[in-house]
Amino acid sequence: MKNIPVKRVDLIFEKIVCKEIFKKIISMDPERIIQSVIDSGLKGRGGAGFPTGLKWQFAANEKGDEKYIVCNADEGEPGTFKDRQILDEVPEKVFCGMAIASKAIGAKYGFIYLRGEYYFLVSKLEKKMDEFHLLMKEMGHDFRILLRLGSGAYICGEESALFESIEGKRGEPRNKPPYPTASGLFNKPTCINNVETLVYTVMILKYGASHFMHLGTKDSRGSKVFSVSGDTPKAGIYELELGMSVDEFVEEFGDGDTKAVQVGGAAGFCVPRKRFADTVIGFEGVPTGGSMKLFNSSRSMYNVMHNYLDFFAEESCGQCTPCRVGCQQLLKGIEAVKKGERSSKYLDELVKLATTMKLASKCGLGQSVGNAFSSIVENFKEEIIY
Repeated sequence: MKNIPVKRVDLIFEKIVCKEIFKKIISMDPERIIQSVIDSGLKGRGGAGFPTGLKWQFAANEKGDEKYIVCNADEGEPGTFKDRQILDEVPEKVFCGMAIASKAIGAKYGFIYLRGEYYFLVSKLEKKMDEFHLLMKEMGHDFRILLRLGSGAYICGEESALFESIEGKRGEPRNKPPYPTASGLFNKPTCINNVETLVYTVMILKYGASHFMHLGTKDSRGSKVFSVSGDTPKAGIYELELGMSVDEFVEEFGDGDTKAVQVGGAAGFCVPRKRFADTVIGFEGVPTGGSMKLFNSSRSMYNVMHNYLDFFAEESCGQCTPCRVGCQQLLKGIEAVKKGERSSKYLDELVKLATTMKLASKCGLGQSVGNAFSSIVENFKEEIIY
């Protein structure tokens, strides 16, 4: 395992002149643009980690004149607030990334799906979009971005539920396949990337794939923007090189008494102190969409888990039984154990239920509930029983 000390990077919030970047892009063939992104090793920064260049290539290979670029700005994961900052400080880089993707796959329209709680950004974004549309017209690139606002539903962060919402339907996940690159928004080939991913494509095209590849590790190229919160004297937003261990992260951001780090928000994994040194923050270890919560010894991990399960039970769309019923039963189960109505062995049955949910749930919500649940039960059982 390659240990990388915490290294701060400045790519995401670096100020750029979009006209200069796009002047370079407009003369490039779509194949060359896509290959540059593939060569960089960039993986989606939303947490799933699918190679961005391959996603663009799949959409580009689809037949048809009508294709879409979608920016997922529905930042609903608890503990994540980086996309808000990116859209507030450098929105033009998000627009530029969408325009680059549009040239790569042949799309004329893009949609930004903005979290409902970020309504305060709308007027600023619309003004910046008008300026960007004038730039696109000046550059001779036929591409227009439309803004759509969510209504606070966590499930709409899932890509197909997001499509349903844009189309004016109830936000519920679709069956897969078909995948978005073949049949996405309005059943047309669609590339959907999150805010951070799109900005990185701009920087990759500006500096070259090799510049990005020199950051991070073989499995986790580049840097990542982290939302750091919890028991830390350095709460905030930081862009760091991928590949560091949790131990190195805690050394930088902990308060000297960190007993657990929740990597990836409620849908992520809880890493206990005994695993700090051998757990890598990256796709070869614990991937994260950006949320990093630190908990010290004053925190009850039972309460942390209860809060997560309460959140999931509330946010489940109810479409599939494993998630709808499973979230409720996990919540009732840990409450029964805590009250002494069930023995500690019942936790083993609940872990089995969480495993079943991961296999049988329709989308990432139900599939990820077991991440935090199982890791907290495994490492902090004594705080649940007593």
